Amino acid sequence: MTGKICIVTGGNSGIGKATAIGLAKIGATVVIVSRSREKGEMAVNDIVGKSGNKNVEMIQADMSSQDSIRQLADEFKAKHEKLHLLINNAGVYLTKRTTTLDGFESTFAVNHLGPFLLTSLLLDILKASIPSRIVNVTSDAHKGANIHFDDLQGEKRFSGWQAYGQSKLAMILYTHELAKQLEGTGVTVNSAHPGVVRTNFAKNNGGLVMLGFRFLGMFFISPDSAAKRILYVATSPDLDGVTGKYFTKMHEVRSSQESYDDDSAKRLWQVSEQLTRLAS
Repeated sequence: MTGKICIVTGGNSGIGKATAIGLAKIGATVVIVSRSREKGEMAVNDIVGKSGNKNVEMIQADMSSQDSIRQLADEFKAKHEKLHLLINNAGVYLTKRTTTLDGFESTFAVNHLGPFLLTSLLLDILKASIPSRIVNVTSDAHKGANIHFDDLQGEKRFSGWQAYGQSKLAMILYTHELAKQLEGTGVTVNSAHPGVVRTNFAKNNGGLVMLGFRFLGMFFISPDSAAKRILYVATSPDLDGVTGKYFTKMHEVRSSQESYDDDSAKRLWQVSEQLTRLAS
C-alpha cells in the first residue's frame, strides 16, 4: 500500500484505530477522522508509534453533522489529489432516541446518512485514483431488520436495536446500489461485518447498558482481530474488481434477503439524497 492514500472514519479508537494501524504498517498514508481533536491527535501518535509510519494524519469532523462532513471532504481535497481507499467505519448504538443538529435521529444519521454523504462527496477523487475501493463496515445486526420508510427517524416508535439494525441494512442496500452505479469505473464497494467486537461504541448509553456490554465483552473478539477482517476486504489482491458483496470472517456470504431488494435500494437512495441535500 506504499503510495496509497486511505481515509478511516472513526479512526481514533476501536476497530477504526486498529485498521489504521494495519494500513500504516503496510506503507499507506492514513487519514483518520475523529470527532475529538485531542483523541484524534493521541491516536495519530499511537498509530505512528506502533506502525513506524509517519504518514498518518487526522481530520477533525463530526459524522453526525452534515456541515462538518462537507468541511471534512473539502479539507481532504485541499491537501490530497488522490484517494485509493475509503473505509466508512464510524458508527453508534444508542438505546434512547436522540437527534443531531440537523434534526435527524442520531443512529440513522451517523451510521447511514453520514457515510452516504461523505462517499458522495469523495467519489470524484476516488474515480481519479483507480483502482480504488470503498469498504462499508456493517453488521449481522441487519438480519431481521427492515427499512421503515414511514418512520425512518423513529418518531412514531423507537427501539435502539431496531434503529441500529435498520441503519446497517441501509448501508448494505446502499452498497449494492452504489456498486451498480460504479460498474466499469474502477471503483469497487463492498460491505463487511467485522464480528462482535470489544469496543466502546455503546459508550453514550447508560451505566446498565455499558455494564452489560462489558460482561458480554468476554465473548467478543478484539479490535485487532476485527481489523484483520476489514483489512482483507480493503487490501486483498484476491478481491481486485470484486464489488457489491458482503463479507464476514474474510469470506463472501449472502446478506439478508431484504438487502437485495432493488426497489428499496433505489427508494433509500432517493430519500438519502434529499436528506443530505444532494438531490438536484
